[in-house]
Amino acid sequence: MKIPVVFYDLGVEGPITPSEPLPPLPEIPRGALVVLTGRSPIWRYGLAFHELHGSPAVALATWDPRLGAVVIATHSPHFSEGSVLDLEAGQTELER
Repeated sequence: MKIPVVFYDLGVEGPITPSEPLPPLPEIPRGALVVLTGRSPIWRYGLAFHELHGSPAVALATWDPRLGAVVIATHSPHFSEGSVLDLEAGQTELER
């Protein structure tokens, strides 16, 4: 089964405050894995988690350049929280 992969970049260039909006959500196909990337404060990632909660994604992961994509939340039997996925940056599909 091929699962769509969507990367959502939260990276910022300098200091920001929580009043700054998140980048627009990318198009997320139903059943996708969304991978959050970018150097950003942890609270910005928390805001993105909340924003993505109602999305059609079945799993969320954060990008760790040393490990790959680490699954942090899922509603799918194809993923488990804490698992590390061997993805390339920009990859658009994952075989499960």
